Amino acid sequence: MKLIFLYGLPGVGKLTIARELAKLTGFKLFHNHLTVDLLLSVFEFGSPEFIELREKIWLEVFARSADAQLEGLIFTFAFERTVTDGFIAEVRRAVDSHAGEVVFVNLKCSTDKLEKRLSNPARKAFGKLNSVQQFRELNEAGAFFHPEIPKDGISVDTTNLSPSDAALRIVDELGLNHQTR
Repeated sequence: MKLIFLYGLPGVGKLTIARELAKLTGFKLFHNHLTVDLLLSVFEFGSPEFIELREKIWLEVFARSADAQLEGLIFTFAFERTVTDGFIAEVRRAVDSHAGEVVFVNLKCSTDKLEKRLSNPARKAFGKLNSVQQFRELNEAGAFFHPEIPKDGISVDTTNLSPSDAALRIVDELGLNHQTR
């Protein structure tokens, strides 16, 4: 199994691009808010229980997907300070131990474009950050600091790309097969 690990700041287009990527590749989509929203129904964000269960669920889904020999899985992720320092190493272990491969794809865009995207009403569907002011405060406070990402991935600037063009670029750069649907 190939795990496409899409990451970047809130508003860069991770979920929108992931949906396009899933259409192009036929890979399953597991976006981080599925787990986050599940756990927020019971635990406070950042609580020890929330942090522990969130990562256990993510890692178990990766391991089980690889064990089930799915062709691919797309995961969307935004680093923030409650993610444990060893998470990236654990992702690799969970997938590699089942003969899978993790490919990191950094999505980024200009600050102006990112801030415009944050106010998109579709972001409210999964309780995503949708306040420019809150984003600025969190960003200035270092909330989106992330651990070192392996250098073997790719980076895509989504500032001037449509989601479908960004997904196509990822497919091409990673040498993935296109699905005909």
